[in-house]
Amino acid sequence: MRSGSVPQGDAMTTTSTTPWDDNGQLEVLTFDVGDECLAIEAVSIREILDLLPETPVPGAPDLVASVVNFRGKIIPIADLRVAFGMPRNPGEEASADHRIVVIETEIDGEPLQIGLRSDKVHEVTILDKAHSSEPPVLGMRWKREFARELVRQPGSVIVIPDLPTIFTSLAEAA
Repeated sequence: MRSGSVPQGDAMTTTSTTPWDDNGQLEVLTFDVGDECLAIEAVSIREILDLLPETPVPGAPDLVASVVNFRGKIIPIADLRVAFGMPRNPGEEASADHRIVVIETEIDGEPLQIGLRSDKVHEVTILDKAHSSEPPVLGMRWKREFARELVRQPGSVIVIPDLPTIFTSLAEAA
């Protein structure tokens, strides 16, 4: 995985780093989850799917509470709203913009495909390290270690989530 290693031990210690290239740039896919714009490294994206029927998994944690069957492969579906403390609207109607972004990431040394629910997929774009900063200690509604960096854009801020830390904390909490 290009984003760094999965943290071991203390969940408060983030060891993942953003893989900026030699020019201080990073190619990402941007998408919305609630009122946040998130960015995932483009090299991690495997598919962008229309919504599929989800099968709830009894006893599974809220973050990854269902799976989909895509071309005969079972893919767990993660709702990042849970990790980022955003309100969930269980009765909310899916819109034409809703998608599942299938990524490949590494958890405990194993490659894993996970579908991320998104409210709207925007574009593949280039972010500049010069516009980025670490998450602030105060003033965020989510755990600081769940965001690797914040990148300023005209009129908004893009969050680069630390997916290995989010999913590892889920495994440690189980």
